[in-house]
Amino acid sequence: MKQELLNKISNKEIIVGVVGLGYVGLPLAVEKAKAGFKTIGFDIQSQKVDMVNAGHNYIGDVVDEDLKEIVSKGLLSATSDFSFIKDVDFVAICVPTPLDIYQQPDISYVKSSTKSIAKYMKRGTMVVLESTTYPGTTEELIKPLLEEGSGLKCGEDFYLGFSPERVDPGNLIYKTKNTPKVVGAIGEDALEVIAAMYRAVLESDVHTVSSPAIAEMEKILENTYRNINIGLVNELAILCNKMNINLWEVIDAAKTKPYGFQAFYPGPGLGGHCIPLDPYYLSWKAREFGFHTSMIESSMMINDRMPEYCMERAANILNRYEKSLKGSIILVLGVAYKQDIDDYRESPALVVIDILKGKGANIKYYDPYIFEYKYKGEKNQGEKKLTKELLESADLVMVTAAHTNVDYDFVQQHSKFIFDTKNAMKSVVNRQNIELL
Repeated sequence: MKQELLNKISNKEIIVGVVGLGYVGLPLAVEKAKAGFKTIGFDIQSQKVDMVNAGHNYIGDVVDEDLKEIVSKGLLSATSDFSFIKDVDFVAICVPTPLDIYQQPDISYVKSSTKSIAKYMKRGTMVVLESTTYPGTTEELIKPLLEEGSGLKCGEDFYLGFSPERVDPGNLIYKTKNTPKVVGAIGEDALEVIAAMYRAVLESDVHTVSSPAIAEMEKILENTYRNINIGLVNELAILCNKMNINLWEVIDAAKTKPYGFQAFYPGPGLGGHCIPLDPYYLSWKAREFGFHTSMIESSMMINDRMPEYCMERAANILNRYEKSLKGSIILVLGVAYKQDIDDYRESPALVVIDILKGKGANIKYYDPYIFEYKYKGEKNQGEKKLTKELLESADLVMVTAAHTNVDYDFVQQHSKFIFDTKNAMKSVVNRQNIELL
């Protein structure tokens, strides 16, 4: 089976299936198809399926022309019908792994996708989980579900592995194709074949590890490392404000050291699918072993508190100008979770807005990438243009995303006061009405 699959990979005869056509799945499907492998995308959302089949792109990291070309050539198609799994040789699971209301892992999408795959998979199929999850998921959850649902045996009838997604929306340098890939699998044959499949598509290095659990923990380490360091600078931001010290200048000075220091920056909280969520997966799993991840949980507490801290700072600024937070008009600039993208998953700006509204503030927002967002089941409409009148009408302007296509000199000139949580206005010369986080 191993040699047969290696031959099919070499001859580009593998048919690829990608389950979940979101920020991870669609770019991966596009790269597989561009490399010459016929690819089928699976998604339960009919709108995504229809858009892919029409060649209409909805992900910023995918080039519109690339999608149109591979769809027109018949290299990529999409469906909601999982019976087509019977036709594929390689399946990548790229579904969401959010937290539930108790801040515990919600792996229902992974479970349901795996069960759907198991119904139709054939002997010789490679299955790879790419969704971020807790260590042990591939072997403890995916393997039994696939074996039970298919009647096949892992290692003998099909190969199973884990390869964590590494997607950084908006990154102008590193995309799916040129970002190094980590692969762990159950058994040496599975590892060899799955790694070969990725090497046939990507320009980057494919780094193999000894088990899926190693690869799963590696992904958690990547983002927990960032969570802890961001928690450190967020705590320092609170302290430096009390000490009247500009932390942003401190960080700029520290990063001149050519070794032993990596710059991280404070902000109104953490956003995106990975950094705010992954530490919760690890701390949840650690409890199974009677272990308390004290350092990780401390950083999570600091980062989770930042939206409320930003509300308190906003209230203090308004108080200095004899304004109450209740009834004040606050214009929020940027609801994306990072600069220059249209992604607001887990965006701290949405939490800040929700807290401010709860205190009675009147909120308006402007984001050049996001004109409408949904939060807690409600749609929120943004301002269409950033005008002089809009800025002058606000009692306070709060910058929560550092989009580079915003004219911050214009913002400074027409705003009463600005609370800049992202140091987006660092190049503005006149700073008399600007306060930094």
